[in-house]
Amino acid sequence: MQALYWNGERLRLRRKYPTPRAPEHWALVRVRLAGICSTDVQILQGYMGFRGVPGHEFVGEVCEGPDELIGKRVVGEINFACGTCVTCRRGLGRHCPTRSVMGILNADGCFAEYLAVPTANLHLVPDAVADESAVFSEPLAAAFEILDQVHIQPVMEVVVFGDGKLGLLCAQVLHRAGACVSLIGKHDGKLAIVRKMGVRTILLSDWRARQADLVVEATGSAAGLSLAMETVRPRGVLVLKSTLAQQHTVSLAPLVINEVMVIGSRCGRFSPALQALARESMSVTPLISKVFPLAEGAAAVRQAARPGELKVLLRA
Repeated sequence: MQALYWNGERLRLRRKYPTPRAPEHWALVRVRLAGICSTDVQILQGYMGFRGVPGHEFVGEVCEGPDELIGKRVVGEINFACGTCVTCRRGLGRHCPTRSVMGILNADGCFAEYLAVPTANLHLVPDAVADESAVFSEPLAAAFEILDQVHIQPVMEVVVFGDGKLGLLCAQVLHRAGACVSLIGKHDGKLAIVRKMGVRTILLSDWRARQADLVVEATGSAAGLSLAMETVRPRGVLVLKSTLAQQHTVSLAPLVINEVMVIGSRCGRFSPALQALARESMSVTPLISKVFPLAEGAAAVRQAARPGELKVLLRA
């Protein structure tokens, strides 16, 4: 099969990469579309020291596995847990200490024609959801994770920093949940996507510091944390979404002094995301800027890494 392979220095297309096997309780998925996200860009800058096939956002069709899944369109959770340890038995498989993570940690990802995934990780895509929407299931699930971690009230003042793909999705999810959301970003064209949905948007250059009950940091930059810490009110909640390759330092004293609750937020449940896509209550396709063939994957990743770029997809 064809696959994009990262050797730690260069991303290149391998035209005869071994097709993965699907052992018992696994499925072989023919990838239809894959999304390039900020984490993938960080991977190619040294994040997690990954070597292999990157990519973890996909929609595909099962070609090997249980009979009831053959031919079905699916999306999949990215954490491959052992299923037997204490952490897994507590229902925290995404934090399994021996897990592998699709395209991020010890497991090949979806920038390939085929992908092997545990059947327990797969979710059927509703017929009403097109591939171009379904490919957003993983990042949209990550945005919905905030609702599982924080009780949102209609009067809650929320500020989301970052107008990248995840920031735009988080702003939509929190707005639909009834919060008073302001999205702060650098690109008016990107902010306009959620502005038409009723989300208040402010260019970072026009931002004047004020405090909010809940602050979501999704800038993908080291500077974003400091800005978010300045914005969360005493005894407020700070949700951190960015994962960065580079090291950065910041004083945590303000968090202690202001008694701020800090929540790391990563993956989320797929069912709320798929339900929202089926109801068309989330607008995701306007986030797509370009679709590349897999053979042009290196160029696609370069475009995805450009400042201000929206979602770049790969068609396998």
